[in-house]
Amino acid sequence: MTKKIFVTDTILRDAHQSLLATRMRTEDMLPICDKLDKVGYWSLEMWGGATFDACVRFLKEDPWERLRQLRAALPNTRLQMLLRGQNLLGYRHYSDDVVKAFVAKAAVNGIDVFRIFDAMNDVRNLRVAIEAVKAAGKHAQGTIAYTTSPVHTIEAFVAQARQMEAMGCDSVAIKDMAGLLTPYATGELVRALKAEQSLPVFIHSHDTAGLAAMCQLKAIER
Repeated sequence: MTKKIFVTDTILRDAHQSLLATRMRTEDMLPICDKLDKVGYWSLEMWGGATFDACVRFLKEDPWERLRQLRAALPNTRLQMLLRGQNLLGYRHYSDDVVKAFVAKAAVNGIDVFRIFDAMNDVRNLRVAIEAVKAAGKHAQGTIAYTTSPVHTIEAFVAQARQMEAMGCDSVAIKDMAGLLTPYATGELVRALKAEQSLPVFIHSHDTAGLAAMCQLKAIER
């Protein structure tokens, strides 16, 4: 059976967050949007993470206006954001009503896919955001923050994925924000996730050690 691979591009969010301290302005993004919109990505991650803070603190831009402008400039592409669960886009937990209102407003202004994670992989901090995304009729992508330690085992990651599936997520993502994944570790993790839960599996790895492309290839092979 032919395997269909979906591609999410993070060039308008994590690329400049990682390489340029999130200093890319909206006016720098808009000229390339027409070409990006024609590529056929499954989704384009262009909001969330540190972009909201950087817009307000450093660029003196309205992050909501950025979202609206990019939505208008990318009419044929799913727009995706990175959401820190109960932390939203800040650095502390927010009340449930604030989380619900933020997600609803993001959905209305153009976000289609919410990649939701908690830095401690505590699924309790994902519940309200996932419920809000589903209430808005959008795609909730439950996310595993990958790291290595005696307690961060394949079994633990699989258990987390199954919990997120039970919470109503539409897909699961492996977020390797530190570039710690190796190709064979990726293969084992993806194989276990596909065997133990039914959601589509996405992977987002950083090329810190020069292994990201090989990790993605291993994920595709599984």
